[in-house]
Amino acid sequence: MASLGASLSRSWRGSARSTWATTRSLCSTPTLLAKPKNPYTDTLLLPKTPFPLRANAVSREHLFKDRCTSELYEWQLKNNPKELFVLHDGPPYANGDVHLGHALNKILKDIVNRYKMIQGHKVWYRPGWDCHGLPIELKALEAIRESGTKLSAVEIRQLAKKRALSEIEKQKKDFQSWGVIGDWNNPYQTLTKDYEIRQLRVFHDMIKRGYIYRRLKPVYWSPSSRSALAEAELEYNEQHVSRSIHVRFPITGLSSALAQKWKNMGDIHAVIWTTTPWTLPANKAISINPTLNYSLIRIARGGNNHLYIIGADRVEAFAEEIEADSFEILDQVPGSDLIGTSYTHPLWKTEMPLIGGDHVTADSGTGLVHTAPGHGMEDYEVCQKLGIEPFSPVDDQGFYTNEAGPQFAGKEAFSEGASAVIEALENGSFLVKQCDYVHKYPYDWRTKKPVMLRATAQWFTNVEDLQKEAVKALKNVKMVPDVSIRRLEQFTLSRKEWCISRQRAWGVPIPALYDVETGEPLLTDSSVEHIIKVFNERGTDCWWEEADDAVFVAPEYRNNGKVYKRGYDTMDVWYDSGTSWTMIKEYTGRDGKDKPLADVYLEGSDQHRGWFQSSLLTSIAVTGNTPYGTLITHGFTLDEQGRKMSKSIGNTVVPSVITHGGKDKKLWPAYGTDVLRMWVASCEYTRDVSLGPSIIAQVSDSIRKIRTTARFLLGNLHDFSYNDCVPYSDLKDIDKYMLHEVVQFSKRVTQAYDDYTFNRATQHIQNFTTNDLSAFYFDVIKDRLYNEQSNSPSRRSAQTVLYHVLRAYTSSFAPFACHTAEEIYENYKAMTPQPETSVFKQGWFALEPQWNNAELENKWSVLKQLKAQVNQVLELARQDKVIRSSQEADVDLIIDGKSPAGSLIHAMNPDELSSLFLTSRVHLHDDGTDISGRFEQGTELGSEQTPCRIVARASSQHKCPRCWNYHAHQADTLCPRCTNILQQ
Repeated sequence: MASLGASLSRSWRGSARSTWATTRSLCSTPTLLAKPKNPYTDTLLLPKTPFPLRANAVSREHLFKDRCTSELYEWQLKNNPKELFVLHDGPPYANGDVHLGHALNKILKDIVNRYKMIQGHKVWYRPGWDCHGLPIELKALEAIRESGTKLSAVEIRQLAKKRALSEIEKQKKDFQSWGVIGDWNNPYQTLTKDYEIRQLRVFHDMIKRGYIYRRLKPVYWSPSSRSALAEAELEYNEQHVSRSIHVRFPITGLSSALAQKWKNMGDIHAVIWTTTPWTLPANKAISINPTLNYSLIRIARGGNNHLYIIGADRVEAFAEEIEADSFEILDQVPGSDLIGTSYTHPLWKTEMPLIGGDHVTADSGTGLVHTAPGHGMEDYEVCQKLGIEPFSPVDDQGFYTNEAGPQFAGKEAFSEGASAVIEALENGSFLVKQCDYVHKYPYDWRTKKPVMLRATAQWFTNVEDLQKEAVKALKNVKMVPDVSIRRLEQFTLSRKEWCISRQRAWGVPIPALYDVETGEPLLTDSSVEHIIKVFNERGTDCWWEEADDAVFVAPEYRNNGKVYKRGYDTMDVWYDSGTSWTMIKEYTGRDGKDKPLADVYLEGSDQHRGWFQSSLLTSIAVTGNTPYGTLITHGFTLDEQGRKMSKSIGNTVVPSVITHGGKDKKLWPAYGTDVLRMWVASCEYTRDVSLGPSIIAQVSDSIRKIRTTARFLLGNLHDFSYNDCVPYSDLKDIDKYMLHEVVQFSKRVTQAYDDYTFNRATQHIQNFTTNDLSAFYFDVIKDRLYNEQSNSPSRRSAQTVLYHVLRAYTSSFAPFACHTAEEIYENYKAMTPQPETSVFKQGWFALEPQWNNAELENKWSVLKQLKAQVNQVLELARQDKVIRSSQEADVDLIIDGKSPAGSLIHAMNPDELSSLFLTSRVHLHDDGTDISGRFEQGTELGSEQTPCRIVARASSQHKCPRCWNYHAHQADTLCPRCTNILQQ
């Protein structure tokens, strides 16, 4: 690839023949003399085109933007002949400036859409935004919060809506600046009434199918956000530091299996290990695994002896962790024997049980697990079976309530509360050991602060009942990359419930009423239907604006002796965006039965936990089908050192720096949109992708080489139109072969786009540019293009191929370098039979069946192999300064004419071979001919490995001053061909 620009530049300059005769100074003092103009220069057919080599993208791309974006979108929906293609946009969050990840995502989608569009499909792409949720609410409240002003829920919603709409306009401008085509005048927003009503309809359908319920159980709770979170809203801090403690619990009653066996042992303690000491006030049991073995040990430590129950496989590790002086194993029993034993809570002095739990392992800790059903999912599940209710004496902000006791009430559980618990345990002689412990811990992905598991009454979706059907349906979904199906299956199967309620004002309300006296929720079919009807008339803001709860009570519940009030929980934003598939039918007419509603969903790999999964679950619950046919995932953006881009590191790259340049113009010149787009196309996007100054500079070089190639093609077609095309049967052999290569190139590029492997498409384009065009075909045909008569069959034959190459070549990169393709098309559309206003309107390049010629491929594979060997021999002569260029050489080929490769070569006209090798002459000899020279080399050709000798020597001919070929019989005279041309 690196040689393309130089090669094309040389071929343009060298073959232009705008040469100056060498004049030797006769003066004793060196003097600069003007070289006389070559008298034959004006007789040459030099390239002519207004298409510039330099893009000047910032000042020129806008000239082509409208025709390939806003104007094109409406046109293709009305005029493209093929069936509709739907790429459903996963809504970005309407908060914050766009970043490189946005560019990667939106441009990937646009490449898919543009390829489908140029293939002739009607493409439906409606951009969208996710508008609810805490970050927008917090941003909207920043200025107000500093002043200390308290706002009502109605005022908060007004501010948040204003903020979201403002962010949408800013982001939309950036997205459009990248040349992304779509229905930008009618984007979808999760805050609009029509969207919210569709979302509530899905919620209603899931209620009727029994998937929605309310339960008091532990959920991920963010004290910093004061809201429940879904798993998709978590990120994990690998360096979180917890206070790790070993605590001993006095045994007060032995099970029937141990009552006689251990009754005279003395004071026995069950020892637990925990990294969440703040949860000990909520302890309700100690769990042991009935299938594990447990030891009763005597620990000597600091001059004291204690009897402890420890998992048999953890005894040595425990003794080491607490730095015991020694230990003795007194007895070993199965865990099942411990069930029925009781202990005294070290803080409350109440009696509690040892219970069985399969979740207990001997991998770490003591083999006994402190169990707080109000603060742990496994704890909750094992206690539910025994009727032990969850207890969570922590409020929304993470502070202990009065239920935690006077010594803890009002303290923040994570910090001073944990310290107070440890101090109380130490004062009561229950603390065995404490130390800091570094481990992985969940954080709120928005506030970047730790979360807790906390039992609160929340609304849930029963995922367990949907899992199997959802995973089964995924078998019919195409995954890119295909390994991502395991990731989505894993995330789907790993959760039993989806907590969909949030404690925020800015969101879609859960349409539930509550009995004022009992607190029981009212979420019946008729009640929800009535509330949705009110929302449809007045919008969801009325849930907070209306003073009278009775407005939302359905008629059949108004006189039943109960009083109802609204609940103010809002829906998880993943539920918002996860129901976006509902609008596709309304806009496209698809029902999702014969084929999925959307052909493609394309988002980052983090959406396996988020939008991909929420869309799948809601669609399966309501329709029984997946909402997508193909699921494409991309990675994240890294810097050139492979580090994650981060503002704190200072290694982020804003897309506008690439398109419009940065402060340091040498480091970050203004590359324009197509360079950014080609970077996206060139990436192995299914993995994390890197970008920095050197990478984007290489991409810019690739665009420049595309322009150089296009300039050569356009320059040599300045006097050509489709009417001048030579019939295929009349084309020269090498020209037919080049059309065969165009077919193979088009097949490879088409397949790459069909497979969504855009980096393979760019590689095929680069290889075709460098190897097939620049290094081969352009070199061979330039003599015909510049030196023949304008309408000679030989020149028209080459131009015919260049015309077809130009059309196929431009189409191949149009999906990613759309502005460049439009500019090129602007310069050649007049020569086409039906000029259009956009390159995308001419469609994907059509190939003639006869161009695909396997016999030619076999023949020219041998000839190209021979050309490479001839070049090696010529290079020897050039290094020895016998010749300066290949045109000064004659070549002798000695090969058996009866062999397959030899018969092929002997059947060719020697002039064709000299044109292929760019030499003066080629002489063919049969095997055994006695010819040798200073510069010769043996080789083997074809599949039969036929021996061939190549001999090179300086030509006996002279240089023609017009065409520069060594075909003239005398010095300073024209060769016969040029003489004939000038006489006509």
